[in-house]
Amino acid sequence: MLSRVAESLYWTSRYLERAEHTMRLLDINLGLMLDKSHTSAERRWLRVLAALGNPTHIKWEGEAYRLVQDLCFDPTSPASVVNCIVSARENARQIREEISTEQWQRLNRLFHEVSRARTERYSDLQFAEFLPTVIDGVHLFQGVTDTTLSHGEGWQFLQVGRFMERASATAMLLDVYHREVVRSPEESVDAYEYLEWVGLLRSCTAFEAYCKVYTADLTYERMLEFLLLNSDFPHSIRYSIDHLHRSLTAIQQESHQLNVDELMRVSGKLRTLLGYDQISDVFTTGPGNYLRRILQECHRIHDLIYEVYIQYSVQTALAL
Repeated sequence: MLSRVAESLYWTSRYLERAEHTMRLLDINLGLMLDKSHTSAERRWLRVLAALGNPTHIKWEGEAYRLVQDLCFDPTSPASVVNCIVSARENARQIREEISTEQWQRLNRLFHEVSRARTERYSDLQFAEFLPTVIDGVHLFQGVTDTTLSHGEGWQFLQVGRFMERASATAMLLDVYHREVVRSPEESVDAYEYLEWVGLLRSCTAFEAYCKVYTADLTYERMLEFLLLNSDFPHSIRYSIDHLHRSLTAIQQESHQLNVDELMRVSGKLRTLLGYDQISDVFTTGPGNYLRRILQECHRIHDLIYEVYIQYSVQTALAL
């Protein structure tokens, strides 16, 4: 596969996953504003910004809907949802022959839906109703991808981008919550904080799945264990890294790239770490340190993907 095709597939998937994650955080936190809690609006929205990496050109100025509008439509911020959708569509357009017609139609429709919302002045109620439609649009694209695209090398690069973004975003979100509310693993949350923890689980689409495993008894240790180490839940970090490594292995088996040893070593080591560690090991290391290590390893894997498949040297290309 050409390096430009691999890069475009990788970033198409990453941008869409990023847009969905941002929209979900906004949707959940707008809903939390309806509940009176001790958590101030400023504290909650600053936490959202931190979980999104404090996007450039976007700041909390005291009004929630203004911030949500900026995070969705600010043309100056690369992290805004509209710029993520535009970037995903542009990457897909450059490799139109590599994706299915259904994929392109779904992505193009999502692009026009977001563009129309940017130009129209929605009321707060209309805007709150608009947020889930973008999430649904990304889900539809992922479903169409799985059912209309051959599960070969191109599909695997889409999976790599998707799960790389998901693992990084979830680790950053958990790190932000850990820094803000550090508690004893055995301590249960009070009524007001319960809403905040429900918000965390819902931000990862995890509340119902968590309750099926642990019931509605929310403790810091159990929530961290579920979102970090659960092997079956699609938005857990372990699940994401498992599937990331699986896709990298499939790409290597198909492409027979020569300089892939370090990439497979780093991704395999992270997969093994999450596969064998227990929550007690996480607390021995320190949850903050553990999560930041995952983020560092994800950045390292990203750099190695570029080194191996996208920006490899002329000598490497000639040796293939």
